[in-house]
Amino acid sequence: MPITKGFQALVDEAMAQVTTLSVDTVRARLDDPKVQIVDIRDPRELEREGTVPGALLAPRGMLEFWVDPASPYFKPVFADEGKQFILFCGAGWRSALATKTLQDMGMTNVAHIDGGFAAWKKAAAPTVTMAQHKAESAARKGA
Repeated sequence: MPITKGFQALVDEAMAQVTTLSVDTVRARLDDPKVQIVDIRDPRELEREGTVPGALLAPRGMLEFWVDPASPYFKPVFADEGKQFILFCGAGWRSALATKTLQDMGMTNVAHIDGGFAAWKKAAAPTVTMAQHKAESAARKGA
C-alpha cells in the first residue's frame, strides 16, 4: 500500500497548529515553576546525549497514556493545568506531532521547542547527563 501522506506533510500540518517556542524563550523560563519541560526522546538518545535540566522524561510511545487520567499509566504531573508543558525531541518533528496529539486530547497548555535538542545544544543551552538528571530527581524527591 503506498503512503498517501508522508511524515513531512504530517509534521508541517502539526507545526501550523501548535505553539513553537525558540530555544532562547524556553531557556529564559527554565526556572519558572509554571513550566515543565518534557523530553520525549528514546531512552537510548537520553543515555547518549543527556537532557535539559529539570526535564520530565516521557517517552513518545507512552505520552498519550501518561496524559490521560483514564489510563492505568496516568502521571498526575500532567493534570496540573497551571503549568505549560514544553515538549522537545531530537529535531522538533516528533515533538510537533506529540504537541498536536496532546492538543487533540484537549490540552491547551502545550508547546514545543523549535529545532529540538539539536537546536538546544547548538545554542549552548544547559544540559545534564543522565547520571546528573537522576541525582537531581532523587534530590527533588528527598526535599
